[in-house]
Amino acid sequence: MEHLAWYELLLLFFAASFLGWVLETAAADIKQKKFVNRGLVTGPFCVMYGITTVLLTVGLGELRGIWLFLFSAIYATVVEWIGGHLIERLFHQRWWDYSGKKGNLDGYICLGASVFWGVLGFVMVTWGNDLLFRLMALLPLLLVKILLLVLAGLLVVDILASYILLRGYGNNIRQWEEADNRIRKVTLRLQNWIGTVVARRIRKAYPKAAETKIEEKKAAKVTSTVFAAGCSFYKIVLLFFCGAFLGDLTETVFCRITAGVWMSRSSVVWGPFSIVWGLAIALVTALLYKYKDRSDSFLFGMGTFLGGAYEYLCSVFTELVFGKVFWDYSEIPFNLGGRINLLYCFFWGIAAVVWFKLLYPRLSDWIEKIPMKPGKIITWALILFMCCNIVMSCMALIRYDARGKGVSAENTLEEWLDEHYDDARMQRIYPNAITAS
Repeated sequence: MEHLAWYELLLLFFAASFLGWVLETAAADIKQKKFVNRGLVTGPFCVMYGITTVLLTVGLGELRGIWLFLFSAIYATVVEWIGGHLIERLFHQRWWDYSGKKGNLDGYICLGASVFWGVLGFVMVTWGNDLLFRLMALLPLLLVKILLLVLAGLLVVDILASYILLRGYGNNIRQWEEADNRIRKVTLRLQNWIGTVVARRIRKAYPKAAETKIEEKKAAKVTSTVFAAGCSFYKIVLLFFCGAFLGDLTETVFCRITAGVWMSRSSVVWGPFSIVWGLAIALVTALLYKYKDRSDSFLFGMGTFLGGAYEYLCSVFTELVFGKVFWDYSEIPFNLGGRINLLYCFFWGIAAVVWFKLLYPRLSDWIEKIPMKPGKIITWALILFMCCNIVMSCMALIRYDARGKGVSAENTLEEWLDEHYDDARMQRIYPNAITAS
């Protein structure tokens, strides 16, 4: 699997963000008969295009054909879905609405847009990235890195200025307005090259933008005396730990039944926790919370598609970061690169139904019965524990991979890791882990 350097990923991000901005503004110009800035920030960047392109390049670089199109559509649609919810939560606005289109889900996503994202992702990963890297090779590498770092700095300032001005925060609003205006001038020049006069921000760029209902904020205040009420931060964190433990337990029992042996299925070196399952539970709860009362078939379908895409991405991520393959489904029919298979995708769908219809209501009630102050203390203590656990696990895995390649310890930390997390112990914790080829 090809590893891309940080500057190559940054190049992909900015190139795709700019091209996405051009595409969105051109489409808005044709539709609204005037030029508008469709970017989240003042500068000429649609950052969701950049984020999606990096995600598709890293996660789907080995796919081809229909699978690349399908997974590009799924990942891009999920990014758009998450982005829509985040924008509404942060700014209490909806910046796009597909409610009038067929196959839409609450106006955030629709079938037509998903097909378009699939085609766009296929073209970008198959041909666009290679063309972009060829063009980059024409310039001195040092110059490319400097330009990318400058752009990154400007984008950070742009995002902060846009957020502060939109929310009305900060003591030095004028300074942020000045920074915002400088970036706006560059954007206006680019707009003149493409077609017409001046960009209007947010509301005119998204004429269907609507304020969210005030009742939602009032309801949140009413339940504020209940610990981890609704789909709050504390609820999601505690559900992550519940999911991580239950996932590890489920896989351990499943291996016992199917393979006839007890084996560790933990993702970390301290305790029976599966990070993959914990994150899956946390993410599916956050994403599908408002749909938890929908039909079993709806939850099954969403769980199947999202679970399969999620497991595939986790497989790619762990292989890239740790150089290990933690599961391989090559021997199971209807698999995709050994990373996922149809049967286990159905399991994700079943898990989504079981979670929302059976487990979530009970666990949610139990969590909300915890007193406010002890609940917060327990949550932050668990966060601290898991952060240390993940850091230690990462160091042990990286050292485990280095030892497998014959690399000797070069400092005290590596010697300590070799002593306390030797090959025998790591093989007990990760019995299925093999070095990636």
